[in-house]
Amino acid sequence: MVNENSTTITEFILQGISNDPGMKILLFVVFLFIYLVNVVGNLGMIILITLDSHLHNPMYFFLWHLSFCDICYSSAIAPRMLSDLLSESRTISFLECTAQFYFTAAFGDAECYILAVMAYDRYVAICNPLLYSTAMSKSLCIWLLLGSYIAGTTSAIIHTTATFSLQFCSSNLINHFFCDVPPLLAITCSDTHINEILLFAFAGFVAMSSLSIILLSYIFILAAVLRMPSGSLKAFSTCGSHFTGVALFYGTVIFMYLRPTSVYALDQDKWASVFYTVVIPMLNPLIYSLRNKDVKEAFRKLINKKLNSHCIQIHHLLA
Repeated sequence: MVNENSTTITEFILQGISNDPGMKILLFVVFLFIYLVNVVGNLGMIILITLDSHLHNPMYFFLWHLSFCDICYSSAIAPRMLSDLLSESRTISFLECTAQFYFTAAFGDAECYILAVMAYDRYVAICNPLLYSTAMSKSLCIWLLLGSYIAGTTSAIIHTTATFSLQFCSSNLINHFFCDVPPLLAITCSDTHINEILLFAFAGFVAMSSLSIILLSYIFILAAVLRMPSGSLKAFSTCGSHFTGVALFYGTVIFMYLRPTSVYALDQDKWASVFYTVVIPMLNPLIYSLRNKDVKEAFRKLINKKLNSHCIQIHHLLA
């Protein structure tokens, strides 16, 4: 029961990652660098895929949207985190907290399904190469992508509605650097039993359903590759980047959300949150570009085209 004399909270205070002034400056520099690499890398991937016609196929269509989700997902958190590292006042309004929570959940869950769709795409490409263009038609790719965004949006609406329908009256200090489920449940004066069930059920469904699709796809891929007389390494190389990204993302998400709230240690979990909200979105474009010959070739051609264009302009100016 909520105390009748209590006052409903209209704003929160984010405790942040560290209260040490010296450490805050260092963290600001490190996280600013990571965020800039994240935005430049993912935006560069989007531009490259858009401009190069050789990358206009299902695999890179989904990679385009993975980069888009990474930018939106991290941008819902990182700018505010960077601002709080330099600011004495770390208050966030109820509406801002709700918006941050919603967009983080929506793009995070959508990314889970986009990773699953990318695994299915690799399964079709390797196990049914002759039927690939038919099986992965443009209309199917669009529907799979829409399904990913709809699933992410639906899950986010449910979590946001359930979480921010609670009463926050005992404390407004969020022991985290962004508005997330566990730290919000820790300060509510309402019964959180239903919310814990919803968190475990929906986070579990999103994670396990998408991860099941990924694992099944790779089991069939592995079986197909083992039957190949040659080209095994080439087949595996097309999946290596995706599997690396999946392992990093799902490892931290499962660790963060598929545990009973009684075992959460918010101070320690902050650093796990930093990894999957800030670091992994930065790593994805590096993983998919450095280990992908098509992306590196497209980047090389784009640079050469720009250099040749500048050389022609300089030549005309000097002529």
